[in-house]
Amino acid sequence: MARCVQVVGLFDAVTAILPSWHQRMAALAHLMPTAGMVTARAALAVVGLLLVYLGAGLRRGKRRAWQLTTVLCAFSVVLHLAKATPASALVAAVLLVVLVVERDRFYARGDLRNRWRALGACAGFLGAGFVLGFAEIALRAGQVTGGAGPARWAEHVALGMVGVSGPVHFDHAIAATTVDLTTGAFGLLGLAAGAVVLLRPGTRGAGWEPDDEQQMRTLLTRHGDGDSLGYFALRPDKSFIWAPSRRAAVAYRVVNGVSLASGDPVGIPSAWPEAITAWLADCDAHGWTPAVLACGTAGGTAYQRFGLDAIELGDEAILDVQGFTLQGRNMRTVRQAVARVRRAGYTCEVVRRSDLDDAALAEARHCAVAFRQDSVERGFSMALSRFGSSADGDCVLVLCRDGEGRMRGLLQFVPWGDTGLSLDLMRGDRSAENGVTELMIVSAVEAAAGLGVAKISLNFAVLRSVLARAEQLGAGPVVRIWARLLRAMSGLWQIDSLYKANAKYQPSWQPRFLCFPSGRDLPRIAVAALSAEAFLPSRRRRLAEPAP
Repeated sequence: MARCVQVVGLFDAVTAILPSWHQRMAALAHLMPTAGMVTARAALAVVGLLLVYLGAGLRRGKRRAWQLTTVLCAFSVVLHLAKATPASALVAAVLLVVLVVERDRFYARGDLRNRWRALGACAGFLGAGFVLGFAEIALRAGQVTGGAGPARWAEHVALGMVGVSGPVHFDHAIAATTVDLTTGAFGLLGLAAGAVVLLRPGTRGAGWEPDDEQQMRTLLTRHGDGDSLGYFALRPDKSFIWAPSRRAAVAYRVVNGVSLASGDPVGIPSAWPEAITAWLADCDAHGWTPAVLACGTAGGTAYQRFGLDAIELGDEAILDVQGFTLQGRNMRTVRQAVARVRRAGYTCEVVRRSDLDDAALAEARHCAVAFRQDSVERGFSMALSRFGSSADGDCVLVLCRDGEGRMRGLLQFVPWGDTGLSLDLMRGDRSAENGVTELMIVSAVEAAAGLGVAKISLNFAVLRSVLARAEQLGAGPVVRIWARLLRAMSGLWQIDSLYKANAKYQPSWQPRFLCFPSGRDLPRIAVAALSAEAFLPSRRRRLAEPAP
């Protein structure tokens, strides 16, 4: 039905600008003035474009999209008759009947705040059009015939905004045409702006119920070993959809009409289907597009059983603490960097957040902000976006100092179940000795056994498999071209540099996936994901510095 509406809308928009048959216009000349037929053509073009726009809302089951589409279809019947195209009017009438019959299929709720925003946008354009139209008549008061006063001017402007000729007449036709174009254009703009704002994707502010955080931490403690990204569900900009049993939950955020979940569901795997069902039902009720960013193999399989498709997004670098060594030819670069920095007097302290005293924590907070190379804090699926909170006492900090005791770099790792750590924050002083990052990573691995840690998750490498295949002997031209494109994009998103920064530690690679309903949703999901990760200016944010 959405496609039919869009096809009819496109047909209306195209036919509105095509020349009408002279015979048809002549036949209606005694029933409707020429200005009315011209206005009908302009209005039909706007209605057609709005129907194309409304098709996306219909496909998501939006109730408001159905209401506006029904009104516009009825309006287009009248416009086609005014334009002397009865066949097109019949098509619009048939579509109107189908929409009325199938009205129960459109039940998704809209954002209540959009009603007032739409009213404000519509009133703004109509008000501006009224003022401009009135001013144009006032400036041409000397050309007005019949002695019409300001009350008649206002009536003329108001009627012109709905496409009807007013009572004011001018000596010159050009003056009347100018006023009609101004009032008619702003009337159509008001209608279009109100419809667009009314159908803007709804959103939902992040918020937790009183017991949500404690219950989520309990689930992470008991069942958090499976997903290294589980702890990032505790970001303050995420919400939870719980399974009825409260044994599993989906952490998500609504961005531009996309309900964007991240990682695997949190909790016992046997309860994942309940949580996914509740999340998809919530998406369906609001007309949101469901999507999952950076889930693992287990999570991707669970989401796929509910009809979502999955594509590989990249790979996560995992270090096995017991098997890690600096020996061997492959680790030569890391070994040399660590040795050089240590000779320069650099040392690292690896400590739990709860064991750090207030003075050292304050210094670390200051450096976390001072060492940031960009003015924003990026991350959604693999970043906590806060540092040093007392609620994150199990986080592990690596503090690197030079020979004079000044802090020159720091890392923050969040818990990954009972025996793992996941890299959250990496900061370094750009004036420090080259190799500080390697020293901090190696120091974290060396101290891991004493902390009861067996595995460490490093950064995520987007489309790592493409870059890795391009380096192999016999790589095909398509793979090499795709790899060159990714390297060219690395200047913006550090695709190639992150892959190489991770690969030198010889990690094992764990794939991460993007789950989505259909291919046509990928552009909207991509924009939502980039916005959530703060790669778009509208969603930029700073690193939170909570009080101890």
